[in-house]
Amino acid sequence: MAEFKLPTETVDLPSKGLLYDKDNPLSSGKVEIKYMTAKEEDILSNSSYIKNGTVLDKLFKSLIVSKINYDDLLIGDKNAIMVAARVLGYGNDYNFEYNGEKYNIDLSKVEFVKANESLWNAENSFDFTLPASKTNIKLKLLKHADESKINRELESLRRINKNSSATSTTRLKYTITAVEGETETKKIREFIDKYLLARDARAIRSFIKEIQPDVDLTFFPDGSDEKANIPIGLS
Repeated sequence: MAEFKLPTETVDLPSKGLLYDKDNPLSSGKVEIKYMTAKEEDILSNSSYIKNGTVLDKLFKSLIVSKINYDDLLIGDKNAIMVAARVLGYGNDYNFEYNGEKYNIDLSKVEFVKANESLWNAENSFDFTLPASKTNIKLKLLKHADESKINRELESLRRINKNSSATSTTRLKYTITAVEGETETKKIREFIDKYLLARDARAIRSFIKEIQPDVDLTFFPDGSDEKANIPIGLS
């Protein structure tokens, strides 16, 4: 039987590879992925993957041809792979409903967000002084491995207390890597739980938004001057 070779495409990453160590294959700023096949459609319909929330990651891992460590992917770069996978699998047109209205987006025209690239570095480490408390911290942009840990921690908290709403502080516990030079995890968590002011937490989120490489998955709803998030789901 003749040997078949699946076509592939190269995906440009929003980070341009500048936030990865030079020895990391992701520092090329590109990832090669293959076109979706019936095998990947099986992944998308796998009820176990859907139930435990891993279905999209299983899909992307199956599609990526480049020899990378999936856990190293920055969240914004993973979003770029998601958009590319959707385009290669089902085409550019993405139809969805928002507030009862139907919309169509050409995914091939989706752009990267405008981030402050002048602050990017291969260590993925950023110095930041909290404006209210004047505390000096270091922080990082989250990777897939961090998101997986955050989700597991939040799930554990919900098992203890189903009304738990610690999403913001939990994410900060993985984002902040040092407080006044102190890098011990226990002390960083204590600072976040007891001493981090709401004004400073908001400033951290604003700073991350400024430097975060990502895909611009927003649009202007009819009659609105403000952008809204494009709803993304398994459908």
